[in-house]
Amino acid sequence: MTNTSSKATVTRLLLQARDGNSGALNDLFPLVYETLYELAHGQRRRWHGDYTLNTTALLHEAYLKLVDQSKVEWKSRSHFLAVSARAMRHILINYAQKRKTLKRGGAQTKVTLDDDEGGREALIDDERLDDLLSLHEALTALGQKSERQVRVVECRFFGDMTIEQTAAALDVSPATVKRDWALAQAWLFRHMKED
Repeated sequence: MTNTSSKATVTRLLLQARDGNSGALNDLFPLVYETLYELAHGQRRRWHGDYTLNTTALLHEAYLKLVDQSKVEWKSRSHFLAVSARAMRHILINYAQKRKTLKRGGAQTKVTLDDDEGGREALIDDERLDDLLSLHEALTALGQKSERQVRVVECRFFGDMTIEQTAAALDVSPATVKRDWALAQAWLFRHMKED
């Protein structure tokens, strides 16, 4: 199956699921498994601590969260991946909150979305649970100002999506994604620095 026909099949199954065909979700999982696994693995590469939430566990939790969403108006494969990124964000935040409750504290340090080489900094480890929770709080505050910028951060940071993939998922232009990404990073840095 070609990449284009695979994307079309995923979109068709998502639309069928939206229209109430629960069997479509069962057919969808094998088609999106590899992509979701790569998303989850990208998140796990950033984790340098407790490995009880491994790649497969994160993927399965995210998928279960996705198929349990009866009110999502699935539009396309890109939209599905954007919602997947959001689901992984929430799973990781919930996990961090539970871990922090167990750890009871920790020093907060500066967090950036990009390191000097243009890649992402290892943000999600036991020593930096406060950073992840601080990012979540900052994203929640940013959502009051610009929900789209939050979606861009979720796609780019939590979903490991390119500018073009994010633009397709959010149905905006790549220039809009670039602008929102830059503005969101600056806003988050200022907000988190103040905290």
